[in-house]
Amino acid sequence: MPVPPPEETGPSDTEGGLPDHPVWSRLEALVSEDELERAWRFRFARDRMTYVAAHALGRLMLSQATGLPTDHWRFTVEAHGKPEVISPDGGPRLRLNLSHTHGMVAAALTKTADIGIDVEHFDRSSDIGLVARRVFAEDECAVIFAGAESGHLPRFLRFWTLKEAYVKAIGKGLAQPLKRISFDLGDRSLPPRMRLDGATDPAPEWQFRQVLPGPGHVLALARETVDPAAPVTLSEVTLGL
Repeated sequence: MPVPPPEETGPSDTEGGLPDHPVWSRLEALVSEDELERAWRFRFARDRMTYVAAHALGRLMLSQATGLPTDHWRFTVEAHGKPEVISPDGGPRLRLNLSHTHGMVAAALTKTADIGIDVEHFDRSSDIGLVARRVFAEDECAVIFAGAESGHLPRFLRFWTLKEAYVKAIGKGLAQPLKRISFDLGDRSLPPRMRLDGATDPAPEWQFRQVLPGPGHVLALARETVDPAAPVTLSEVTLGL
């Protein structure tokens, strides 16, 4: 879901809540007091906005899938910090994952299968060479730094979002060594494929998708292959500002 910058939604500052706009008021009303409190800890308005938008989107998806109200949902935190939905009694084990970055938020929802999602903006200023050589496999680095420099960051972020989506899905976070995971980026006919610990064959127990949801963003999704025939559906929602 694209999120317009603060200057397009009304006045904001680095100390208060959200911009004064009816859509933001509706989104703010969808999230819990705890979620609002965490949003207000962000220094910049754009970060508060994307945090609230991501959590509102997640609650809307849960309610659309179950028919329960948005304020029904509660969450727990697993050992490595991964939030988990408290599913309704007698219902399926719902799995929700959220991601937010400058100008974009994303949410992924499944019944039973573990899932992870990551979206990034092409505005990173860190030394991608240093990061890539620390956390990416040699063959991945070769792909990232091939050709013109203008292509290095987009390819870096394609690998990065795939790895992030996977470690979010398995719930291990930084406890999972990223160099043990390597990806083939795929092409228009083949989705990305993952190999673990230098294996020759891709890991069949996981499915991956990757899209460019806008000119400045890349998004990756990782889903456990509980049912290989179950479709992976990606759709975009635009804020009505």
